[in-house]
Amino acid sequence: MAESNITKRALAQAMKELMEEIPFEKINVGQICERCNMNRKSFYYHFRDKYDLVNWIFDTEFIAVASLKSFRTGWEFFSELCGYLYQNRSFYLRALKIKGQNSFSDHFREMLEPVVAEHLYGMLIEEKQVAFFVEFLTDAVVCAIERWIQKAHCVAPDIFLVQLKACVQQVAVKVYQEMDDTAQ
Repeated sequence: MAESNITKRALAQAMKELMEEIPFEKINVGQICERCNMNRKSFYYHFRDKYDLVNWIFDTEFIAVASLKSFRTGWEFFSELCGYLYQNRSFYLRALKIKGQNSFSDHFREMLEPVVAEHLYGMLIEEKQVAFFVEFLTDAVVCAIERWIQKAHCVAPDIFLVQLKACVQQVAVKVYQEMDDTAQ
């Protein structure tokens, strides 16, 4: 493993440990560096700020691994995503609460938008409405995932995904029925 990745992984592990102990807002770069016996210069060589580090954790642990797989459907991707979030629930319980500039929540939303857009392609949606649909559905999925992962006794990922899929399908059926009714 390249020395750069060793350093990044050490900083990531320090961040995970600190997030178990204290709220994210109270964590500073000095504490992260102290935890893994590095200096601040090393941190800033690799990351812009602590938000960037949290996003990097997700990008390397999930996105990099998921990008090596081929998913036949968006639901397969969401199944993988929900399984990962559930396995790492302790960390993401805290990460999803981070709000503001460069937050994980915003980063997560940006990652999901193209996935949602890809699966809307070819549906009976007017081209001028696609952006609205993508934004709306992405927000709905992110909100549902945040609410699910933050529940004290959240259901297993496969159960959550069945519930999410049923909800999306029911809404789609209603929308298409209403479109048919207005077209006649």
